[in-house]
Amino acid sequence: MRIGFIGLGNVGSKLSGSLLRNQFDLTVLDLNQELVSDFLERGAKTAATPKELTEQCDVIITCLPSPQACAEVLESSDGVIAGLDSSKIWMEMSTTDSQEVQRIGAKVAATGALALDCPVSGGCHRADTGNIAILAGGERAAFDRALPLLTTMGRRVIHTGALGTASTIKVITNYLATAHLAALAEAWLVSTKMGIDPNVAYEAIKVSSGNSFVHETESQVILNGSRDISFTMDLVLKDISLFQQLADHHDIPLELSPLLIDIFKDGQARFGAREWSSNIIKRLEETCDTEVRGKGFPALLSDDEPEEAGYEVVVENRSDL
Repeated sequence: MRIGFIGLGNVGSKLSGSLLRNQFDLTVLDLNQELVSDFLERGAKTAATPKELTEQCDVIITCLPSPQACAEVLESSDGVIAGLDSSKIWMEMSTTDSQEVQRIGAKVAATGALALDCPVSGGCHRADTGNIAILAGGERAAFDRALPLLTTMGRRVIHTGALGTASTIKVITNYLATAHLAALAEAWLVSTKMGIDPNVAYEAIKVSSGNSFVHETESQVILNGSRDISFTMDLVLKDISLFQQLADHHDIPLELSPLLIDIFKDGQARFGAREWSSNIIKRLEETCDTEVRGKGFPALLSDDEPEEAGYEVVVENRSDL
């Protein structure tokens, strides 16, 4: 299977790296030629345009920073759609709008090709080892054909239903992660002001009902001071705004979501769009003239679990219980 991968950013470089490490025939494309050159040195190939890459490959994966970037790569005159035919699959691995995935998916289907939306969840450190979770929406036939790739890039893979369902669930999970992060920022300031040893607080939260995946990961780089979670404030705002749009579309009067949008808009205005999202805590640190730090926490997260073969998570039929 010949794989084309477009978008070698924080997540894309790690997902495509797992394919290359596991001996897949890989062709890559990115606006940053230094990233492309690194993959060429490791044995990948490249192409001049998305259309050329598509013509050379059986599966085309896009992992891009915004729905607009994806539309440009897919729909331009030398884009992916211009090179598709009935033998090919397009996989969108960005976090994006479900309606946009469905719109582009209809154009992909018109060529005879299959489409999947396959966003990932679990952090760049787990994407780097092939242990990240992958949500996949689309026809079951497309999912089955893509499963060997999905279980190479990720450990736990869930077929979520029709095209667009994975993107909807991913936006929901990113909203929840953002809510946990904002709550942690407040918790760390209160804990620090109360004189609690941050290392003790970290472990105590970890074993308590207040624990979360976000605490176990992002609290570490918060306490180190690097705040480097490989995810930026502008991307958080994109994701939680997509969640708000879903609610608005269905006339659901949310209360927490607008507050989170305001918090991260303020964070972006203060520290810049490309500031690490974990540094949202700095808003409170500055207001309270307090620095939150622990001892011995890493500047960057690493996956402490060995790379393992992935598998499909079969959703339990609870009506039979």
